[in-house]
Amino acid sequence: MSDDGPAAAAPAAAVAEAGGAAGHGQGGPHNEGRPKRISTHSPVIEDIASLTSPRLFTPNPFSRKNTSLDIDDYFTGPRDIQKHSKWPIFLQMHGSILPKMILPLLAIAAWTSLITALSMKVYMLGINSILLTVLGFVVGLSLSFRSSTAYERYNEGRKYWAQLILATQNLGRIYWVHASGRKDVPEEKKDQVRRREVLEKLTAMNLLVAFAVALKHKLRFEPYTCYEDISSLISHLDTFAKVATEEDPDNARRTFKRPSFFKSVGEYLGVSFAESNPRKSLKKAALPLGNLPLEILSYLAAFTDELALSGRLPVTMHQTMAYNNIISLNDVLTGTERVLNTPLPIAYSIAIAQITWVYILLLPFQLVKVLEWITIPATVAAAYIILGILFIGREIENPFGQDVNDLPLEAYAAQVAAEMDVIASRPVRPSYEWIESKDNHVLWPLSNSGWPVWMNRPEEKIHEAVNHKVLATFHSKRAKEEAIAQGKVHSEKNGHRKVSVEAV
Repeated sequence: MSDDGPAAAAPAAAVAEAGGAAGHGQGGPHNEGRPKRISTHSPVIEDIASLTSPRLFTPNPFSRKNTSLDIDDYFTGPRDIQKHSKWPIFLQMHGSILPKMILPLLAIAAWTSLITALSMKVYMLGINSILLTVLGFVVGLSLSFRSSTAYERYNEGRKYWAQLILATQNLGRIYWVHASGRKDVPEEKKDQVRRREVLEKLTAMNLLVAFAVALKHKLRFEPYTCYEDISSLISHLDTFAKVATEEDPDNARRTFKRPSFFKSVGEYLGVSFAESNPRKSLKKAALPLGNLPLEILSYLAAFTDELALSGRLPVTMHQTMAYNNIISLNDVLTGTERVLNTPLPIAYSIAIAQITWVYILLLPFQLVKVLEWITIPATVAAAYIILGILFIGREIENPFGQDVNDLPLEAYAAQVAAEMDVIASRPVRPSYEWIESKDNHVLWPLSNSGWPVWMNRPEEKIHEAVNHKVLATFHSKRAKEEAIAQGKVHSEKNGHRKVSVEAV
């Protein structure tokens, strides 16, 4: 299997290593395996050890490029939503809950075969089908409630991650664009101070990426910092999770242990006895684990305070936006925890499961009088439909796990990282540099003339051109609509003529 996660290293550290500004040996074991210098001429992307340029690749086991049919790649997730399958939707297996229905359907087939054989060979066990109608309404209502509540939780989880992406974009722009430089700096120290400010901003933007990655691990009950995509991002922070990882490494690496073959197969087939407790590492923790996303927010708030108090964030609205977006990230943290820790009450889950199974087990008794031996495939088909809805609701109830249909949290965290790279990839330029350009076609599509041409024309001519642009756009739109209408009329006339000729 290829590596699903991005390489673990922070861009600030990569920049420092490339420029020789960072000291060697800092960061402990997290720096092992990291390239000493990154070439700026034509780097190969596989050699760039930067979390904010993540490589997310989930191989398709049936591709010609990947001949290994590793079951992990096909029946575990989350699903890569950017991949496209040419198979019809009803024939696609990746994302289907059919593997978890194999054992229940086999059991139902055996049960139905027994009831049908006894009814046809020994004694008729069929009952009046009126029970089918009465129980069917109750089962349908229960499954509808189960599915709607599960999808509501799934949709709410997606909204929280969209809110996280929006807040990180706003904070990244505030830190990189709106935060100004220090004042009253001696001339001989200006270059050093500018480098320091750039690295400070990159560090703060790395913490935004770290918050997204830490939240992903927290929602999957992975509270430590030994994971490749988070270790280098927070190695310089003093957190409870970092201390627990260093002093209790055995429990920290518990999540890296792969289950045995039979346990893996049991999980894929939905056998409840094979499922592990996802909170095992939390229960066996010997030290306090803290709340890593919340601690990262504290560091971000402290950095924002320094910007505001030192006058580097002089506009009051920008200060308000920064604090509001930090509050928004905190809201995401508490909201996703609420979705995770408040499932459907267990009484509802048990009752709906029992009602559904009772209905399916009674189906053969109600069908055998009419369908006889066809009762067996008919019951299996009905069970597939009913249990499919039940199992889908159960799978998407927790949208933050690693089932195929869960939310792709790795992709969302990678999106945050890539967008921080995009924001920081260009220095802040004065507006005149891009406004007063000959490539700035101010009145396009009316005119392809650039900024310098229109600067040499009177203001009245500019207003006249804008007015003409409005009229030209209106007439162009009207002419296009009339042409489309005439084309439709022409095609309809041709159609009538064709019909008339065929009639003759």
